[in-house]
Amino acid sequence: MKKKYLLLALLALGCMGNLQAQRKRVSPYAPQLEQLYNKVDAAQSPAVANKPLIGISQGYSEKKNSVNTAYVNSVLMNGGVPYIIPVTDDVEVLRQIVAQLDGIVFTGGEDFAPAYYGAEEHEKLGEVNVPRDTYDLTLFKLAKDRNVPILGICRGLQLINVAMGGTLYQDLPSEKPSDINHRQEEEGTVATHSVSVVKGSTMHQILGKDEIQVNTFHHQAIQKLAPELKIVGWANDSVPEIIEAFPNRQIFGVQFHPEIFTNAGETVLSNLFAFLVKRADVFKKAKDIHTRILSVDTHTDTPLWFRGGYSVGLRKNNQVNIQKMEEGKLDAQFLAAFLGQKESDEASLQKAVENCTNLIKGIHTDVEKYKDACAIALTEEDAWRLKAEGKKAFFIGIENGYAIGSDLKNIKRYKEMGVNYITLCHSYDNHICNSSTNTQDANKGLTAFGRKVVKEMNKQGVLIDLSHASEGTFWDVMKLSKDPVFASHSGVKALCNSDRNLTDEQLRALAKNGGVIQICIFRRYQNDNPAEASVVDVARHIDHAVKVAGIDHVGIGSDFDGGGGLLGCNGDNDMINITVQLLDMGYTEEDIRKIWGGNFFRILTQVRK
Repeated sequence: MKKKYLLLALLALGCMGNLQAQRKRVSPYAPQLEQLYNKVDAAQSPAVANKPLIGISQGYSEKKNSVNTAYVNSVLMNGGVPYIIPVTDDVEVLRQIVAQLDGIVFTGGEDFAPAYYGAEEHEKLGEVNVPRDTYDLTLFKLAKDRNVPILGICRGLQLINVAMGGTLYQDLPSEKPSDINHRQEEEGTVATHSVSVVKGSTMHQILGKDEIQVNTFHHQAIQKLAPELKIVGWANDSVPEIIEAFPNRQIFGVQFHPEIFTNAGETVLSNLFAFLVKRADVFKKAKDIHTRILSVDTHTDTPLWFRGGYSVGLRKNNQVNIQKMEEGKLDAQFLAAFLGQKESDEASLQKAVENCTNLIKGIHTDVEKYKDACAIALTEEDAWRLKAEGKKAFFIGIENGYAIGSDLKNIKRYKEMGVNYITLCHSYDNHICNSSTNTQDANKGLTAFGRKVVKEMNKQGVLIDLSHASEGTFWDVMKLSKDPVFASHSGVKALCNSDRNLTDEQLRALAKNGGVIQICIFRRYQNDNPAEASVVDVARHIDHAVKVAGIDHVGIGSDFDGGGGLLGCNGDNDMINITVQLLDMGYTEEDIRKIWGGNFFRILTQVRK
């Protein structure tokens, strides 16, 4: 027994000795290195949120890529994490880099090659850097396609204008003579002329001044302004000095060099970098939210384009494709088999059934071509599974109940082909109901056959879509349908007086029914002045519908590839802009989850059961 206790005591002493030895561990590092490593460890905290990643473009020569330290410091000083983007013409490399960025700064440099804005070379054109032009323009397109917040400085402002369709003066002194020397000889920290800032502009709010003092080191300047841009700052000689695309796009540029002042400790122009980092932080939050939610656009007319060589796997000018869905963080997309309204005689109705059947088959065929990247989905569970697999989900709808023909059995047949909803009519009255547009009487609603259609759709678990329906049809369906109904792509009449939009009374009735209004992205249904319609209007329509119908009864249905699209949201890649707008308005992640799909999938699941 004594031996046992002695052994235990020795073991205990040994453990204590090992513990003390560990505490007195001799570091393999030099004291200065050990001190540095301890500092690094002490600076790390699990509670600190990641800062936004800000890309910085570089200058190019055969021997090196380079960027002035002032750009890097300006980002660091304002809370961003700078990332120096290598100069390359490899699109895939730049695409992968841009996909990680939350913001980007395009830096100063040489003149732009006039071929990029359709001009002949001026005799006094300055030095042109062909590899850098290719790099910058490629990088800009990739960033703009993803709606990454952009700040352009000097050449960067000129890049924004050229890349978005504008032109430049190639030699400012000879083409636009001035008393101002725009290539100052003084140091960069010396301000040599003033810039008037337009009141009411975003940049005026950021800078907080009507006039600022700036440096100037440029040989070219904006001649013709690109679409979507506004000049919001002018030199006294009428040279554009500040541009912006707010609030529709998060793009702005300055002709001077604020990074030099910022690096030297000046605070007014530093606000430009602070603003970029702030916008990048919101953009980062929007992207993060989309990794956790299931987003769906409930209406597009994309299948109409299949016969013209379009395909969901090709990034063409069409508004809907897999690549643009990935850029805009959209998970799921409804492809509608659309039929224009024709005669309602038996032969025409049978032809409509055949045409719709072929359109649906075409959807299946096209999606199958890209089965490694997407698939047809029927349920919310399908969409979540595909998202987990890194794939996009395509759902199927039918626009215009004309496709049902005269046989109610077609409703079941269409469902078996993957159809989840049918829009009762389009822009003309049909044999089911009256339309909101080109109608003989908007007060009239369902026909006798239409009442049978509603009952059969309830029976088969197919969603009833009331977009395009007359008010008479709307109220008839409200009384008759036992299931929640929805409007796959509509707006609110209180904000835009279109016959396609729903009144507040209809919104409240839709909510009482348990249904959902999917806000469309169509100029004529968003703003009484369609030319001014923008993503801001989309957010306003969503907000109004939420206030009237409630947060559980609002969603998004674009009408892309069928007339949809407006400033700041002109394709699937721009869908992230809606989320940014909602965050700016104070909507929470849970609110956004409901709007982007939670509400719609709730009624889809309910109706399918």
